[in-house]
Amino acid sequence: MKPEDLVRPEVLALKAYHVPEAQGMVKLDAMENPYPLPDALRRELAEHLSRVDLNRYPDPTGEKLRALIARRMKVPAGMSVILGNGSDELLQIVAMALARPGASMMYPTPTFVMYSMYAAFTGMKAIAMPLREDFSFDAKAFVARVKKERPALVFIAYPNNPTGTLYPEADVVEVIRACEGVVVIDEAYHAFAGKTFMDRLGEFPNLVVMRTVSKLGLAGIRLGYLAASTAWAEQFNKVRSPYNVNVLTQATAEFMLERLEVLEEQASRIRQEREALGKNLAALKGVTVFPSAANFFLVRVPDAARVDASLRKQGVLVKNLHPGIAQSLRVTVGTPDENRILITALREALQ
Repeated sequence: MKPEDLVRPEVLALKAYHVPEAQGMVKLDAMENPYPLPDALRRELAEHLSRVDLNRYPDPTGEKLRALIARRMKVPAGMSVILGNGSDELLQIVAMALARPGASMMYPTPTFVMYSMYAAFTGMKAIAMPLREDFSFDAKAFVARVKKERPALVFIAYPNNPTGTLYPEADVVEVIRACEGVVVIDEAYHAFAGKTFMDRLGEFPNLVVMRTVSKLGLAGIRLGYLAASTAWAEQFNKVRSPYNVNVLTQATAEFMLERLEVLEEQASRIRQEREALGKNLAALKGVTVFPSAANFFLVRVPDAARVDASLRKQGVLVKNLHPGIAQSLRVTVGTPDENRILITALREALQ
């Protein structure tokens, strides 16, 4: 018996998520915070983690960490928080909970590739609504399709990945009001956007806000969190695997969220570098840079495959989005030195 005889056709048609080798490269492909923790804080964290009981299972719901997240991230009173092994797991949990036979999932496109993959994994019908040519959001067309299709689930990345676009708040509200199903606002890049729907959770009973600490500088611990009404959280929790967030992740997150100002200061530096990098990219001949409210830029170049190959030879790793978005690269905002290396390498690659 071969895999193709048993594996579902929609899974056979997929390709596994590919992560390129990055050893020795200037790594600007994964929207990571480029700044390590200060040395003194690293030592303090190491001492803190040395006291963790690795022989015991973690708190199954992360009660202490959830309370800390609610306080530090200003989750409105009366809302519940669920933890995930990265926000990826939470996306899957929500999809699994809502995947009744015949249910559909809807999202703008291009966007985070995992939305469509979770639709395939759960057997939901995927409805991808194209953004305009400039990657702006056509709220009127999207709402009309929502009313026609009545999706059980809508994902909106806010700001969007890989375009960096922050849709107008009023347009997103239109979608939330028009949708009879759940609307998940994926705020993975909230630290750089300056806008959030977290404070509006109590206003819309079908609204869920999802975030990750990855872009804040803690990508290695794989922690995401979801905020929603208690009624929705209760159902999503039924799908969550027991002990899904390990003891080291919980301990690290508790330690760092009590010192959130360190990560927020780094995010501020990234926002400043974003402005400078955007200007330097736009000054390159043949390059189109799209506005970004995240910690990366979508960059259109004459020959993305050739430019990407040249950058790799020069030791710079970015994300080649072809064929997802023709002739486009996604470039993470790095440190000032990394950004200078990128601009120099990109200038060479474009010749």
